[in-house]
Amino acid sequence: QAQLVESGGGLVQAGGSLGLSCVASGGTFGVHPVGWFRQAPGKERKLVATINNNGNTYYSAAVKGRFTITRYNFTNTVYLQMDTLQPEDTAVYYCALDARTDYGLTYVAPEYDYWGQGTQVTVSS
Repeated sequence: QAQLVESGGGLVQAGGSLGLSCVASGGTFGVHPVGWFRQAPGKERKLVATINNNGNTYYSAAVKGRFTITRYNFTNTVYLQMDTLQPEDTAVYYCALDARTDYGLTYVAPEYDYWGQGTQVTVSS
């Protein structure tokens, strides 16, 4: 049973940067894809970025070129560096692990098995 814990959210002005961390424990981590999602009030949870064990990545169009996802398997950690933040990036950010997929990328929320509790990111204009 894997557990994921996010940290690093907060309040930042538009144009600023934040870094989020996701640490996994209690299960295998290294071969499975990990994703970052976000959910704004009244809206559905959407994929921001995902990374597989080889470091291959996918970014949503909304964040491509501004956000960077990286992982360090020896510490079971995935990071999301967010630059040039805009008010529309305001949301609760979640990391998630797809424990049923090895070596690939996973793009949709229902295919992820384990979720963190979320961390709030607020970008002021």
